[in-house]
Amino acid sequence: MTTKPRQRESSAKRPISITAVVDCVGALAAGNMRGHLYMYDTNKAAGSAGFGSEQLRTHAKKGDQLLWNALALECEAYVSIDDIVIDSDVCEPERKVYPGTDVTYWIGTLKKDAADVSYQLKFKLGTRDEPIATSLPSSLVG
Repeated sequence: MTTKPRQRESSAKRPISITAVVDCVGALAAGNMRGHLYMYDTNKAAGSAGFGSEQLRTHAKKGDQLLWNALALECEAYVSIDDIVIDSDVCEPERKVYPGTDVTYWIGTLKKDAADVSYQLKFKLGTRDEPIATSLPSSLVG
């Protein structure tokens, strides 16, 4: 009698990383993010869409951990996510700092399946005091 080896099931899920690549010089000159933001995530195989645009549609489900971060297109420019505006019944992202650095990221767990939940990112750019918000919403889709 042969038995199949038991497959080990992992209870820990890999987080879905959502990256905002920002053309800081263009966004500061325009005073807005339209045409200066390129969004990506690590869940394309599960159905995410809108890569390279301001309107990323991240496929996610209840229990998924989401990790947002920002990168500047220009190497000397400063960018960070200042806030994530999303329905708190769906997700409550928290701002964190990578240990030993001043590099920030946001992390949150999806509380329920998202049919189509929009969110808005606000960015700190360069030395500008006021954050610049996305012109178009991104969304979490189930």
